[in-house]
Amino acid sequence: MSRLSRDQIAARVARDIPAGAYVNLGIGLPTLVANHIPASREVILHTENGMLGFGPAPAKGDEDFDLINAGKQPVTELPGCAYFHHADSFAMMRGGHLDVCVLGAFQVSRHGDLANWHTGGPDAIPAVGGAMDLAIGAKDVYIMMDLLTKDGQSKLVQACTYPLTGMRCVSRVYTDMAVFDLKNGEVAVIDLFGDITPDALRNLVGLPLKFE
Repeated sequence: MSRLSRDQIAARVARDIPAGAYVNLGIGLPTLVANHIPASREVILHTENGMLGFGPAPAKGDEDFDLINAGKQPVTELPGCAYFHHADSFAMMRGGHLDVCVLGAFQVSRHGDLANWHTGGPDAIPAVGGAMDLAIGAKDVYIMMDLLTKDGQSKLVQACTYPLTGMRCVSRVYTDMAVFDLKNGEVAVIDLFGDITPDALRNLVGLPLKFE
């Protein structure tokens, strides 16, 4: 079964981000989105450690480690880039000033509940960061994740079994097999990748799916 690579998922997310949007990219997989936004489209990227208007990752050897995202990865400045206090950054997140945030996830429920900070395991290290603020503060929450766990279980579920980050906050889920829209408990497939068929996807996810 063919699947998208992580960079291909990031490029698919970037395709849906409109010009002029203020966007936070979460730690991990979402940081790749910055590398796939066309230079001709103005998107204002926000990082919770206090930077607005950053660009893609620098070329190797050109890194400035005073310019980093929340995952401590080097980024570049774009014209008009601004810096500010961490508290001001969280005020932007909590105040509804972000159009989109892109986050990773352990699980997403059909109702848009998000679990991405803790598996609940006794040896797991919880890492909520700013995810709760972003999940509730952004106008749209996009999730990037592999559709299946390592043991083949769907991460898109009827109800989350891990501790929740936010309730009914996720609007769209981008995976290596398909893109899903979530609305009022319904799961609509808006893009299907590779050689996976609708019936195969239904069997993997185990939820009622609409195909658009």
